[in-house]
Amino acid sequence: MHYVYILKCCDESYYIGYTTNVDKRLKEHNEGSGGRNTRIKRPTELLYMEKFEDKFQALKREAQIKRWTRAKKESLIKGDYNLLHKLSKSRNF
Repeated sequence: MHYVYILKCCDESYYIGYTTNVDKRLKEHNEGSGGRNTRIKRPTELLYMEKFEDKFQALKREAQIKRWTRAKKESLIKGDYNLLHKLSKSRNF
């Protein structure tokens, strides 16, 4: 399986990543051997995860979420799909 995940870093920023093992990757982030960004913003907390059977689809989704605004990421994390839909239609929110 392939996963896209969102972490919250100690500075309240979000980190979006891809992995095939969420538990191992989260441990790596919190031990400082994960991504460069999380190395200096530890500890991290897992807020959201999506599962994919196909690596290409997971990487495509990771790239999509990385381009989103903070508000869209937060609505995804909260599961507020109505707000997510509104934010996708308008950049004025």
